[in-house]
Amino acid sequence: MKVKVIIHKAEEGGFWAEVPALPGCATQGETIEELIKNIYEAVPSA
Repeated sequence: MKVKVIIHKAEEGGFWAEVPALPGCATQGETIEELIKNIYEAVPSA
């Protein structure tokens, strides 16, 4: 499944991401690598 993910740089450090197609689906990480891992965990698989 392909979904659009919007990545933001957090003011306090690290990154956070949201998935517009899935309301309430958001995650964060200290590094881009950690954020990507967390995105895969947060988005339900089809």
